[in-house]
Amino acid sequence: MTEMQESARAPKVEVDPKLLEILVCPVTKTTLRYDRERQELISDKARLAFPIRDGIPIMLTDEARSLDDE
Repeated sequence: MTEMQESARAPKVEVDPKLLEILVCPVTKTTLRYDRERQELISDKARLAFPIRDGIPIMLTDEARSLDDE
């Protein structure tokens, strides 16, 4: 099973709204857009999507998905 299939089956855990307000992209230091459906934080400027696992944003560039692949 792929990582995407696993995340689609996993129950969605809400991220604390206060946390979303203070997080910024670790690459560009710009604000992030929350994609609730895909459980990701999107950096439009860096073209990266940072995963959210069990309600915890994983803000590591090595873990981010490139939006250029879409």
